Amino acid sequence: MSGSARPTGARGVYSISVAAELTGVGIQTLRLYEARGLVTPERTEGGTRRYSADDLDRVRRITDLVDAGLNIAGVAMVLDLEATNARLRTANRTQRQRLRARTSDDEQAPDAAPRRRR
Repeated sequence: MSGSARPTGARGVYSISVAAELTGVGIQTLRLYEARGLVTPERTEGGTRRYSADDLDRVRRITDLVDAGLNIAGVAMVLDLEATNARLRTANRTQRQRLRARTSDDEQAPDAAPRRRR
């Protein structure tokens, strides 16, 4: 590994006890978050939970929301809205890139008709 001892991404590498230590959340709380569908760690063939760096970031986000006064149902709603917002932003960005490419192609075409302004 390079200068960081923390793996990145979605690969599950942390046991539940290490995840609890790194996030400051109790093991039972991590199990509760999993039971409520807030976090989904990978499982080994033997059924051992393996948390990824992304999972740890999500647990920290959950902790922030709980500390702000939200209950578990509220946390689930916020996380769902954040995920929807991220998907929409990605789709919007992709659509803008396609429009720019199309506009660029239209402007480069020699027989392009002049655009009318509304």
